[in-house]
Amino acid sequence: MAVTYQLVIDCTSPELLAHFWAEALHYVPEKKSIKNRIHIDVNASSGRGVSLDTRRETVEAEAARLVSLGAMRLHTNVEEGLDHYAVALTDPEGNEFDIN
Repeated sequence: MAVTYQLVIDCTSPELLAHFWAEALHYVPEKKSIKNRIHIDVNASSGRGVSLDTRRETVEAEAARLVSLGAMRLHTNVEEGLDHYAVALTDPEGNEFDIN
């Protein structure tokens, strides 16, 4: 059973808070050397309650928005006959995630 999860940090200064927590947690930015330890699925398509064509349009629009923010598109996950459409991307640091 899939579980939807959302993490939100409500703050007035995201950059200041990000730098604070990076220092507080001794974060060291390094190149990716191992597989992802987390994989996020972004549910943008409203689920199977809408048509596959509508979901495809919604997923593509969200993928384009995230690419404009710095994500890199990897590939499209679609197989004819299956009621599924997703786009695989990486965030600016190379962590993979899907939009479906």
